[in-house]
Amino acid sequence: MLRWSISFFIIALIAALFGFGGIAASAAGIGKILFVAFLVLGVISLVVGRLPKDA
Repeated sequence: MLRWSISFFIIALIAALFGFGGIAASAAGIGKILFVAFLVLGVISLVVGRLPKDA
């Protein structure tokens, strides 16, 4: 997921470089959403991994 967000940020930078403002804004927005989703899932997996296992 982190790879996808980095890809969308790179697409946004390239689109902004060539003057495509709408595409750059869309790609940056998607990148932000994917990055936040990556962070949330990472924190959840960290918390769940630290819970004691009841056997």
